[in-house]
Amino acid sequence: MVFFSWLLLHRFSEQRKQITQLALEKERERSQLIEQQRQELEQQVEQRTAELKHSLEELKATQAQLIQSEKMASLGELTAGIAHEIQNPLNFVNNFAETNKELLEEAEAEFKTGHQADGFLLLKDIRENEKKINLHGKRTDAIVKSMLGHSRSTKGERQLTDINSLVDENLRLAYHGFRPKDKNFNATIQTNFDASIGKVTVVPQEIGQVLLNLFSNAFYAVNERRKQAEQSYEPTLSVSSHKLNHKIQITVKDNGIGIPHSIIDKIFQPFFTTKPTGQGTGLGLSLSYDMIKAHNGELKVEGGRKTEDISREMGISPAAFYKWKCRN
Repeated sequence: MVFFSWLLLHRFSEQRKQITQLALEKERERSQLIEQQRQELEQQVEQRTAELKHSLEELKATQAQLIQSEKMASLGELTAGIAHEIQNPLNFVNNFAETNKELLEEAEAEFKTGHQADGFLLLKDIRENEKKINLHGKRTDAIVKSMLGHSRSTKGERQLTDINSLVDENLRLAYHGFRPKDKNFNATIQTNFDASIGKVTVVPQEIGQVLLNLFSNAFYAVNERRKQAEQSYEPTLSVSSHKLNHKIQITVKDNGIGIPHSIIDKIFQPFFTTKPTGQGTGLGLSLSYDMIKAHNGELKVEGGRKTEDISREMGISPAAFYKWKCRN
């Protein structure tokens, strides 16, 4: 019995050792498999990370190019507007200078023939023309200085700025910048500026870019509707400014093609645009939104619905209302 018990115990011990050894071997195999999977996973993660990093760099490069394209588009509209603003007084200067040249020749002839009275009358006209030349020359100088003043704000420096003048200036620049795109384009512009606003501390270049973008979008909207050849339709853009407690509100309203409710929540998203390919980058409103936020303000759209019944009743397309509120 003792021997038999010892034999059973010995066999049990051997089987236990075998089971333990098998368990250890399985554990080693399992550990090796886990280590292999971990290494493979790390390689995959590294590879995917590298791919994502490369994609992110490409995306940043593309975004930078698109932002630059948006800025260049705004610069093109701004340049066209400035050129038109300068061209008007420059034409007056050239015309009056040419007229004075002819008057001087006539005055010289009158004095040579002894008609001094007529000669002095011509000299009086020449003096009046010189005053007009001086007036329009100063107007051109004021336009150039105003543009240079805005361009110097490249470092984001805030300055005391006449908001109403800034709005009016960019409204005219946007209008004259848009007209070269379509020679048949015209629009009624209505303004209502609150004179009590005075000067506000802003970065004029940034706010000017926001205004230029909003006005350009509005002119695009009314022009697209004009192309639909609707009877009795008159493209209209209205701009107003109001002082509300410690805030300034600028409202831009147009009676153009409108914005469907389904996309109102998307219009401030980067790269979202309703314009055809090649006509918009989808960054204008996004950049404008960020600039206004940086001024402790808000940029929002109201209305924008497209309801046929309302359109027929009013005779105009319900428009988008861009409201910019910024603290004084």
